[in-house]
Amino acid sequence: MDYIWGGMILLSLVFGACNGRMQEVSDAVFSGAGQGVEVCIALLGAMCFWSGLMKIADRSGITIFIGRLCRPIIRVLFPTLGKNSPAAGAMSLNFAANILGLGNAATPLGLKAMKCLQAENPRKDVASDNMLMFVVINTASLQIIPTTVATLRVKYGSVNPLDIMPAIWIASIGALLVGVLLAKLLNKWRAAH
Repeated sequence: MDYIWGGMILLSLVFGACNGRMQEVSDAVFSGAGQGVEVCIALLGAMCFWSGLMKIADRSGITIFIGRLCRPIIRVLFPTLGKNSPAAGAMSLNFAANILGLGNAATPLGLKAMKCLQAENPRKDVASDNMLMFVVINTASLQIIPTTVATLRVKYGSVNPLDIMPAIWIASIGALLVGVLLAKLLNKWRAAH
């Protein structure tokens, strides 16, 4: 990604210089930087709230309760996961954060789940099937309420920021189904070879 972004910046500078528009390039740089700070501040409140809520849930034992509720689904998706694995609670909260559209709040939970999964992994130098499946599900990011996207749409003046929900449901459910199916098939293929 560094090379892609670096290349885009370099091309912008070259084309700006060739067309005599360096002032516009300079204005775009400062305008974009300012907008980036505004977006970060707009999302900061929601991220802090949900990250704090997730931390409280973890310390109060709610993660264990949510892990038990999600156990039937987790058992199907992660058949080799230990029965009382601490990864189940972290994965459940990660899934809940993604379902609520809080991808940034889900990240620390996802990292915690991966650490737990790595601790259970017998081959430390190769990702386990559970780790791969978790990455697929986390990347597909099933969303019911697209909170972060709605927050951004409100910030930029959308009259109805949640009117994109049906499209998000279709896209995220489709991505999840295809991802899980392919991960299961590839895990079986990998086990056979």
